[in-house]
Amino acid sequence: MKKIFVFAMAGLMFGATAFAGPGKTKAADKTLAVDTKSSTITWGAKKVTGTHAGTVPVESGSLIVDGNKLKGGTFVADIKSLVVTDVTDKEMNGKLTGHLKSDDFFSVEKHPQAKLVISSVTPKGGDAYDVTGKLTIKGITQDVKFPATVKADAKKVTATAKVTVDRTKYDIKFRSSNFFENLGDKAIDNDFTLDVNLVANK
Repeated sequence: MKKIFVFAMAGLMFGATAFAGPGKTKAADKTLAVDTKSSTITWGAKKVTGTHAGTVPVESGSLIVDGNKLKGGTFVADIKSLVVTDVTDKEMNGKLTGHLKSDDFFSVEKHPQAKLVISSVTPKGGDAYDVTGKLTIKGITQDVKFPATVKADAKKVTATAKVTVDRTKYDIKFRSSNFFENLGDKAIDNDFTLDVNLVANK
């Protein structure tokens, strides 16, 4: 009878382990809500004649940690509230902001949010990590890889990263030399950057 009980318990433990499977949150992991007021996303874009920069609000997010070590996470950006910060003229700023929100770029009326979900995290020593994730823009999801730095203290966890995005993979082809010829100085770089700073309180 004792042998039967031991085998039954072993079977239950194996079944529980198999059910947890890869990618599931372990018991030691803790999910922390991102503080949207303290978190920031700054975007940067280049064209032949110069650069532009701005911000996008963090709408929601979470960081998964084991102690002070990053295990995963996600965030949602409010693309509809995108802001241009480098153009001081009010009229010019409004035109550029409106154009970025149009179907030439982010189509914010149809796709008001962008989302990044971390797929895997590789510690590189100290506070450094290599991160792989899935980024969704305009309803299109693509894999992205980027370095990240995570710092933690008794009160909060702060994760920072620079994500380089090829806009053409998300059907943003306006003035891309990959798709249009003879653009000259009107060409816009395919890549733009997102400087992400996520703060989660413990």
